[in-house]
Amino acid sequence: MKIIVNGQRTSVDSSKKEPTLSNVLEDLGHNHRQIVVEYNGVIIPPRKWGQQKVKDEDSLEIVTIVGGGS
Repeated sequence: MKIIVNGQRTSVDSSKKEPTLSNVLEDLGHNHRQIVVEYNGVIIPPRKWGQQKVKDEDSLEIVTIVGGGS
């Protein structure tokens, strides 16, 4: 399956697991506790990632949360 992640076309293997947002993020190597995800223009709360199906040509914007300060 081909999706767009942060503006780049990316291939994801959806043959082994159900293509939910949670599974796709795991396959892409993201730490679920440190990201915010926009799916086709809508921010999806983490509690719904396991229910949200991802389809061919969907778009994800993934932002990593970085802590710190001075």
